Amino acid sequence: MERVKTVLLKFFSYDVVKSLGILLLAFVLWSVAKWFVKRVSQHVAQKTKTTIDDTFIEHNVFGIAVNYIPFVVIGFLARFSGDFAYFLRKVSDIGASLTTASLVSSLLSVLNSIYERHPISKRWPIRGYIQVLKLLAYVSAAIVAVCILINKSPWSILSGLGALSAVLMLVFRHTLLSFVATFQILYQDLVQIGDWIEMPKYGVDGEVVDITFSNLVVRNWDNTIVAVPSYKLLEDSFKNWRGMELSGGRRIKRAIYIDQSSIRFCDDQMIERFKKIHLLKDYIDKKLKEIEEDAKRRGVNLGDSPLNGRRLTNIGTFRVYVEEYLKIHPMIRKDMTLMVRQLAPTPQGLPLEIYCFVADTRWVPYEKVQADIFDHILASVPEFDLRIFQFPSDTAMKKIA
Repeated sequence: MERVKTVLLKFFSYDVVKSLGILLLAFVLWSVAKWFVKRVSQHVAQKTKTTIDDTFIEHNVFGIAVNYIPFVVIGFLARFSGDFAYFLRKVSDIGASLTTASLVSSLLSVLNSIYERHPISKRWPIRGYIQVLKLLAYVSAAIVAVCILINKSPWSILSGLGALSAVLMLVFRHTLLSFVATFQILYQDLVQIGDWIEMPKYGVDGEVVDITFSNLVVRNWDNTIVAVPSYKLLEDSFKNWRGMELSGGRRIKRAIYIDQSSIRFCDDQMIERFKKIHLLKDYIDKKLKEIEEDAKRRGVNLGDSPLNGRRLTNIGTFRVYVEEYLKIHPMIRKDMTLMVRQLAPTPQGLPLEIYCFVADTRWVPYEKVQADIFDHILASVPEFDLRIFQFPSDTAMKKIA
């Protein structure tokens, strides 16, 4: 019994005290070094004009590198701790491996931040690959830590994981699919950060703000955030509006519905009135001359019947007027498709579709131009003795009753 007390007293009086002293020394050196490095790095960053050192400070690269100091001290002084030397060496090795993973992760963040300052990052974002490399760094550090604890080679651990590969592929199926899909999306340039995409099935209608290795993050126009697995873009269809933005023209494709009972041939009074419209004067003169020549060639008298020969109609003249109006509009692209066409008649009237492209692709200016155009068109309809079709309101139905 006395011998046991002597051994315990010796054990606690020397090894424990020395080990605690080593840990305390390591902690003090780490605290001092961290304070010193923080002050020096901030001072240097303020003096320099470059922003790279600011990025290093932002991601705490220097602060993480200082974490090596306590583990180096512990590993170097572990031999003086007696029976605790083995334990302290384990702590030193594991701490150094985890610090290495953390430092690699921080440096990768710095690399991504610097890369995102260049325009090419819009076309080829690397955030997803950075996240994969960070994950690999931490997994590698964890494997090394386990190997240090059990005194095994990392290769023995990795070889054992081969049997679990099928299970891992099943569990992480969607993650692997998204990772491969992200690579295909970026390689084929299907989507870039800043693109406007639509996927109604998943409630996506907005701007791409981030592309990770597993998800596509979209900020919708109502400021909601939607994260869609990358592989869904390859499985399902989606619309990317980038082509519209690059073309410099945003399409107007909208129809107004003309009451078909208001469509008629133009009489002399209507023709004289239309001649006073500067956009139609040349057209009217040209058409009247063509009609007269056609009647002479065919030997018909236009005065006998409205159906003898060709005639101007109010709907046809109005269609030409709208087309000429669009041609002189300063915000309509003249080098892109521009037409006013009739669609098949419907129970709601005769659709007269305006098809053209606005020179400003931004949403608000585009809507203003479109509204101005249709304000003018709708106000011009009565000038051609035409009527816009609309369902009667309750008030109108009461008056009819």
